[in-house]
Amino acid sequence: MPRRREPPDDELIERLRRALDILGLKHTREQLDEHLAWARKESPGHAELLAQVLGEEAGVRLARRIERRLKASGLRERKTLEAFDWNFQPGLDKPLMLELARLDFVRRNEDLLLTGQSGTGKSHILQAFVVRACERGLPARYVRCVDLLDDLYAGLADGTYRRRLTRWGRPALLVIDDVGLGQVRKRDDEPTAAHGLFNLLDLRHGRTSTALTSNIKLSEWGRYLGDATLAAAILDRLAMRALRIDIDGPSYRQHIAEQRGNATRPSQDDEP
Repeated sequence: MPRRREPPDDELIERLRRALDILGLKHTREQLDEHLAWARKESPGHAELLAQVLGEEAGVRLARRIERRLKASGLRERKTLEAFDWNFQPGLDKPLMLELARLDFVRRNEDLLLTGQSGTGKSHILQAFVVRACERGLPARYVRCVDLLDDLYAGLADGTYRRRLTRWGRPALLVIDDVGLGQVRKRDDEPTAAHGLFNLLDLRHGRTSTALTSNIKLSEWGRYLGDATLAAAILDRLAMRALRIDIDGPSYRQHIAEQRGNATRPSQDDEP
């Protein structure tokens, strides 16, 4: 029985390109010549060839998805736990923080509250958690408390309050940074900042995970948010499902500033 004549290489390659276009495998389409050169040189088995080609395509697509999540997260800096100076905060429970970085608390819809003086690493840690969440396919958002409240106030002004509240309620992990830092609007004809924050946390309570940082005492939240009763209700919600960690240590930013100051200060040998 005569062997079936194989089509010319050029025809096969053109068919491959058309198939990759139809399937939307853009990266594989762009790298097709490299893949074919590798296959001719290494002569891999069928399974190895598919694993190489499809594995690379999957890796590129995953990286793009992560990048899209990071861009949509609101992060201005992409912090990592690997870059955190644990030695500078020896009082911080590193094993606990690394355990939290597994994000099991997010999957359990639990909350997290980090308190402590400014510069102690609270924001760095939670921003790193947002990066981890994006890498693991969890919808995550980061926002400074004052910016969140401004957004909700804008919703009251233009009639989109409910829509904005719903949008902030969706992410699996929402980091609200710096409660107590920044000027909060206080007008007699508008609900207090505590009203907006309470509505959001009540919407998310038990359904998603919220992580907050604060550099003021919890007893001062009422004064900062403009309503002691609602601030107490907010803290009550957090007490039910939140782990609180107080970082009692020096300011890293102040430490860096002092180092820079010492580096630029002339030594006695340099003085005239």
